[in-house]
Amino acid sequence: MTIADYDFTSLPTLETPRLRLEPQGAEHLDGLWASVNDVETLRLTGTHARFSKEQIRAWLRTVAAAEDRADWAVVRRDTGQYLGEIVLNDLARNNASMGYRIGLSGPGALGQGYGTEAGRAVIAHAFDVIGLHRVALEVYAFNPRAVQSYRKIGFVEEGRMRDALHWDGEWVDALMMSILSTDLRG
Repeated sequence: MTIADYDFTSLPTLETPRLRLEPQGAEHLDGLWASVNDVETLRLTGTHARFSKEQIRAWLRTVAAAEDRADWAVVRRDTGQYLGEIVLNDLARNNASMGYRIGLSGPGALGQGYGTEAGRAVIAHAFDVIGLHRVALEVYAFNPRAVQSYRKIGFVEEGRMRDALHWDGEWVDALMMSILSTDLRG
């Protein structure tokens, strides 16, 4: 398959040993609502915006029809607990490139390797199924746990954007990282 043939409106569910990555939809409203109201998640993602529950509901109604992105809910297979979301976005079809982001929150979501496990599955899907050549991300320098996870997946640091985020009166750098289809994966 090539990227030109991939149908982003028919996302598959991806399975890993501990996780199920489901196409994000209305059934994930409560979990996503909790995530966008989690103070630590907002800080780690540099999200200054605040959203109403109706805005989240409206977003979930549109995301399945998007032809230029892939949004999955990260769910524990054993309990069904919503852990967060993982996304491929900013599709540049001519360059076979997309952006990557993940946001996990809630009890037991962090520090368990779920982000790395989910990331490996999405990156495999990005290269082996969608046909991408490059996936890139930005991560704030005050999030070393995420940087470590991205490195385990195979992302490589490309550069640093100085003072990219102003948070709690402090300027924070953003690291730019990417992984290519030709790179070794973790």
